[in-house]
Amino acid sequence: EFMASSYDYDAPLDEYGLTREPKYSHLKALHKVIKLSETALVSADATVTSLGAKQEAHVFWSKSSCAAFLSNNDANSAARVMFRGFPYDLPPWSVSILPDCKTEYYNTAKVNAPRVHRNMVPTGTRFSWESFNEATPSANERDTFARNGLVEQISMTWDKSDYFWYLTDITIGAGERFLQTGDYPLLTIWSAGHALHVFVNGQLAGSAYGGLSHPKLTFSQKIKLHAGVNKLALLSVAVGLPNVGQHFETWNKGVLGPVTLKGVNSGTWDMSKWKWSYKIGVKGEAMSLHTDSSSVSWNQGSYVVKKQPLTWYKSTFSAPGGNEPLALDMNTMGKGHVWINGRNIGRHWPAYKAQGNCRRCNYAGTFDAKKCLSNCGEASQRWYHVPRSWLKSQNLIVVFEEWGGDPNGISLVKRT
Repeated sequence: EFMASSYDYDAPLDEYGLTREPKYSHLKALHKVIKLSETALVSADATVTSLGAKQEAHVFWSKSSCAAFLSNNDANSAARVMFRGFPYDLPPWSVSILPDCKTEYYNTAKVNAPRVHRNMVPTGTRFSWESFNEATPSANERDTFARNGLVEQISMTWDKSDYFWYLTDITIGAGERFLQTGDYPLLTIWSAGHALHVFVNGQLAGSAYGGLSHPKLTFSQKIKLHAGVNKLALLSVAVGLPNVGQHFETWNKGVLGPVTLKGVNSGTWDMSKWKWSYKIGVKGEAMSLHTDSSSVSWNQGSYVVKKQPLTWYKSTFSAPGGNEPLALDMNTMGKGHVWINGRNIGRHWPAYKAQGNCRRCNYAGTFDAKKCLSNCGEASQRWYHVPRSWLKSQNLIVVFEEWGGDPNGISLVKRT
């Protein structure tokens, strides 16, 4: 859960199968020197000797060979050490490998590999977007089912969809004081995650989402209600299922409550025990809009909507020439799904910004998850890989947007 669709976490090979330098060549050189030292490494345990206050030599012997690892465990200072009568300069927090116990073939901190900067270059592919807006469902309508109280999401959806609707009606009497004062009541919703969109009378009132370490969320906002029946629709969204952790099969999702409305004449209503209606998935999924097999009426030209929630977009495009890896730049969109020729390329969520402190990176010292961060404040994922093997001469792209975005900013780029 909360895993990006990308494989792009600074691995030696990126998700497009291209080398990431200098890491790839630096790691390749490490593998080579380990291979050169193989006979000595597998013949005996190391003999460890001190070369200084924070420096050591680990020496491996066989009948025919010798290999040495000279380490400097000082994270702040370089060191010159003497080994077998020869001097060796060790940068801070580094290891030099001598496959013959004499020649420094490799040092972990001395990077001699070339630095190659990969670019995302527009292909010039043109999209002509059409849009379809979903209406929010209402309690007791077709394809809903009712329960007294709130239910857990995953046990209802069974992975049929990321989306699960919680639906109920809020009946407001004409005598409620907030109707005269304009001080509208406060709706508070506690959810086990992962994201929540709140619609009141068909309009998006707000959204909330959790995170990897704390998936639970709270939505708390004053909502505009009128006298009579008001339609409340809560769209609970899962962003994957847990794949690690103690008894993760018992972890729950969805709006588990309580759900309260504070600021009515009687004080606070606990809506958790009300009768709720439920619906699995969004309308476009049921109609298979991602395959373009539905006969719904799509808006075209100036009628294409932007920055509206629950909007589907589609376009056709020609496959670009060449053999460079391709990706979609989704940076102007919010959150949802993308399909190419009916195949899902992943959940997009560029509105989810990477958090942290991107200071100047220093490799020395013990590593932790917050060290050497990059791209702080930018989209957690901007580019979404489009396998060329999925493309034909003419292709269909379909985007489902939960929050609202501008499809005119979507572009097909190539990795160079």
